Amino acid sequence: MTKSTKPAAKKPAASKAAPKSSKAVAAPAPAEANKVAKTQIIDMVASATTLSKKQAAEAVSSMLDLIATALKDGKSVGLPGLGTLSVAATAERQGVRPGTSDKITIPAGKKVRFKVASTLKGTL
Repeated sequence: MTKSTKPAAKKPAASKAAPKSSKAVAAPAPAEANKVAKTQIIDMVASATTLSKKQAAEAVSSMLDLIATALKDGKSVGLPGLGTLSVAATAERQGVRPGTSDKITIPAGKKVRFKVASTLKGTL
């Protein structure tokens, strides 16, 4: 009797586990469908040019590094047909801590701003 009850107990557990895993995989897919990853950009650059995937990866990575370096130096970066990235200073301001409602001071800092090119804005 113990042998027949053990396999019976395993079968329902396996059948319950399968639907949960299929639901978990299906849920994140729509959110990722709207995002283009760096690897996808590399594949697009490689297919649009005569570069290999390795060369395209080096080109894309170096371009992103150069943009980040320019922004860290306080320069703006213009991307024709796409827009302009620039660094903007933010002022110190008062905020409220969620949950406790305590007043806090948010320090001054910097943030990256992006202004869309008018040519792209008109086609969206």
